[in-house]
Amino acid sequence: MNLTERDKLYNWHPYTQHKTANKFPAIVKGKDALLWDENNKEYIDAIASWWVNPFGHSNTVIADAIYKQLTTLEHVLFGGFTHEPAVLLAEKLMEILPSNQKKLFYSDNGSTSVEVAIKVAMQYFYNQNSKRTKIIAFEDAFHGDTFAAMAASGISFFTEAFQGSLLQVDRIPVPTKGNEEKTIQALEELVQTNEYAAFIFEPLVQGAAGMVMYSPEILDKLLTICKQNNVFTIADEVMTGFGKTGKTFASDYLTHNPDMMCLSKALTGGTIPMAITTFTQEIFDGFYDEDTNKALFHGHTFTANPTGCAAALASIELLQTDEIQSSITRINQSHLNFENVIKNHPKVKTTRVLGVIFALEIVTNSEESYYGKLRNKLYDFFIENGVILRPVGNIVYILPPYIISQNQLEKVYQTIEKALELA
Repeated sequence: MNLTERDKLYNWHPYTQHKTANKFPAIVKGKDALLWDENNKEYIDAIASWWVNPFGHSNTVIADAIYKQLTTLEHVLFGGFTHEPAVLLAEKLMEILPSNQKKLFYSDNGSTSVEVAIKVAMQYFYNQNSKRTKIIAFEDAFHGDTFAAMAASGISFFTEAFQGSLLQVDRIPVPTKGNEEKTIQALEELVQTNEYAAFIFEPLVQGAAGMVMYSPEILDKLLTICKQNNVFTIADEVMTGFGKTGKTFASDYLTHNPDMMCLSKALTGGTIPMAITTFTQEIFDGFYDEDTNKALFHGHTFTANPTGCAAALASIELLQTDEIQSSITRINQSHLNFENVIKNHPKVKTTRVLGVIFALEIVTNSEESYYGKLRNKLYDFFIENGVILRPVGNIVYILPPYIISQNQLEKVYQTIEKALELA
């Protein structure tokens, strides 16, 4: 049996209905923006393997940093101890985070970074003998699959089996163009009740919803409303962080800084699972007390794993190089050029670009479900043609590694153009 057949015997894959799923290509190696399967078929990884791999596969800079750390100190518990990679990473992040962020809490993945933020928001008020047990989030949000993160997510079929077991989250409309006043009004009505600990949001781009975009100006207004009503703001930068939007963080487009930020995915350059939640000094001080019960009793076995910290340090240093920054600019300009070409195609309803993110919405005769027939047809077409893209319903998006070559990017565009004929 080949790898694909052996995989089918035992492995349960994410977001997959195995009864209807096709066989999965077995990837055996990767380099830069390319992957190869066990039959030596080549694929362009046009979504950076779920947005985690901006510096390409088998990146030697990150690999060398990991090897060096593994031969020095692979792991040590972070409860009651510290180590140099965690200190160095904290110092590096303080150089690039918004200036109000002062404290870091390490965890394992994007969902757990959100979980930590929501728990901290609620316990902060509990520590002050104030009961705030509700959260505000956008409609169609996605923040992860652990329970608090799942509650904050608004894509119903991901969470409908668990309704009644989740904390209470009230949703406001996404402030897309023309919808801003409706969003402001909805938020103002909620925060005046003094029942909400936090407002969580994906800044400027809702990834899993299909790269839905909105302006920094309206987000600034929402942050102001929350600040005026003592509601914490949580920027879920798991997808948008580390250059995806053209700036280091999407929050860098804002005038007002969020109170907390959730980081993961590209944090370690797609090598080692790791996440960080960042906080203002005010939030940390809400737990700093002689009363032990006011501490944050949350942890993970691999909190601040030294090897992950070393990978993150190397990843951030790569991000800051002139070469990578130039590539981000190049990809953005290429996306804009492609947008000008494709936006008038009769099968294209809308297009949008921010940083290295490109998305187009295909015209359909009926509402296309998240994993509907058109989506599956498009996905299969892309895989057959050696391009890894995962459409969201009738929305096709590109979010490539920053090191993708121009020829590879052009092939992705050409493949999307051909795919439009399937719609």
